[in-house]
Amino acid sequence: MRLRVEFTTEPFDLDEAPAHALVARQVVEAAELDAVDVGPFGNTAEGRADAVLTTVDALLRKTLEAGATRISLQVNVIGEGAE
Repeated sequence: MRLRVEFTTEPFDLDEAPAHALVARQVVEAAELDAVDVGPFGNTAEGRADAVLTTVDALLRKTLEAGATRISLQVNVIGEGAE
C-alpha cells in the first residue's frame, strides 16, 4: 500500500522558520520516502505505508519536542501494491 501524508506544524512565523518546522523538514527529507514537498503552509510526502507511518511517528515526536503546539495531518491511501 502507498500513502500520502499532508501536514502542518504550528505556531506559524512568517518572518523566520520556527525550530519545529525545521525539524519537520529534516525528518521527512531523511526518511525513505518516494516524494517530499516542503512548503511554508503545508508539506506532503509519499511512499510505502511502513515508511510513511514510521515517518509520521518520528514527525509527531520530534516536532512536539521542538516546540510545536499543534500538528495537523491527513493520511490518504494513494495506491495498492506489495510492501
